[in-house]
Amino acid sequence: MRADENEHVEVHEIRGFVSADLTGALKEAQAVARGTKCRQFLFSLSLSPPPGEAVPVVAFENALARIETKLNLGGQPRAIVFHEKEGRRHAHAVWSRIDADTMTARNLPHFKRKLRDISRALYLEHGWTLPRGLMNSEARDPRTFTLTEWQQAKRMGRNARDLKEMIRECWAASDSRAAFSEALEARGLILARGDRRGHVAVTHEGEVLSIARYAAVKTKDVNAKLGPAETLPGVEEARVRMARDMDSTRQRLIQEAHDRMAAAFRTLDRERQEVTQRHRADRAALKESQRERWDTETRARSDRMSRGLQGFWDRLTGRYARLRHQNEAETYAALCRDGDERDTLILTQMTERQDLQARIQNARHHHAEMLREIESDRTQGETQRQDNPGPWRYTENARGRADSGLSLGL
Repeated sequence: MRADENEHVEVHEIRGFVSADLTGALKEAQAVARGTKCRQFLFSLSLSPPPGEAVPVVAFENALARIETKLNLGGQPRAIVFHEKEGRRHAHAVWSRIDADTMTARNLPHFKRKLRDISRALYLEHGWTLPRGLMNSEARDPRTFTLTEWQQAKRMGRNARDLKEMIRECWAASDSRAAFSEALEARGLILARGDRRGHVAVTHEGEVLSIARYAAVKTKDVNAKLGPAETLPGVEEARVRMARDMDSTRQRLIQEAHDRMAAAFRTLDRERQEVTQRHRADRAALKESQRERWDTETRARSDRMSRGLQGFWDRLTGRYARLRHQNEAETYAALCRDGDERDTLILTQMTERQDLQARIQNARHHHAEMLREIESDRTQGETQRQDNPGPWRYTENARGRADSGLSLGL
């Protein structure tokens, strides 16, 4: 519900609660659960379609209806919230597990398997590309990140996806520990021995990344390719070495890359805020115009129904039933019309936001490429230094980028 982290937030439905707001509904569920021994009295999940897909509200509602039936949560109090961020729309739903009639919690046996089956069916029905994790229950989607991975990337000012793809590329391109270590060092990482996690990579910021987690492979496969971790340098030793390698020129270049990234993102973030505010204003205007139109149409339908003796006569002649049927049909048509208008506006706005997000992603990738290039220059310089012993230092070319080469010290 945080507007500072999400561009658009909408409480779509609160059902089965006395309270009409989300916080009150959740507190109500908590109060009911106190009359039972159940500790996990809520069940929540999120529906996240693939990026770039235009999914109407009715598709989300149908999916949640299938989930309710499959998990035996039908008729339970429920809340649904939509939120949008970075051009993607998600739905979050939460149910109270407490059955008010029996004051017991609804059982949810094998809910993970059932949800996976529904997810697979939804992907197939919509014609979306099936993730590997849904093709094979043992395959893990490498695009997902744990909280630890996300926090590490955030501390370093990097993108979690870039870090993960970098280590996975090194893993896939290496057939031995020596090759893997060399590939990591070419990207500014040092293979080391972790305190509890076995094989790890140490970044120049001093962060420790688990090889198994970031390469999305099993620990036994890591041990088979890299051998025992006991022979590797410890984390502190790797950090000392990394600090020694980070000379002043390289630090300046990395800082310059970060400054350029910050400048680019300030411009993009201003544009993102302007787009968000404009989209919010357009949605508020549509909501108000639909409310006014709904009130006008409701009064018109109400005025059709006669009262008093004429109303009694209309009931006898059947005119009342015909008008009631007409009003119900028009009300349903108006609901569908308003929903279609909201979906059209939202999906149009999402297309605009996705175009902006593509530019943000390009800026992130460009920043990551700059950092990789700096690391590559350092590695090439180390190689030249080993092949040609003698006075050596970083020099700068006309573009202001560091080149590694020999200096005669003249």
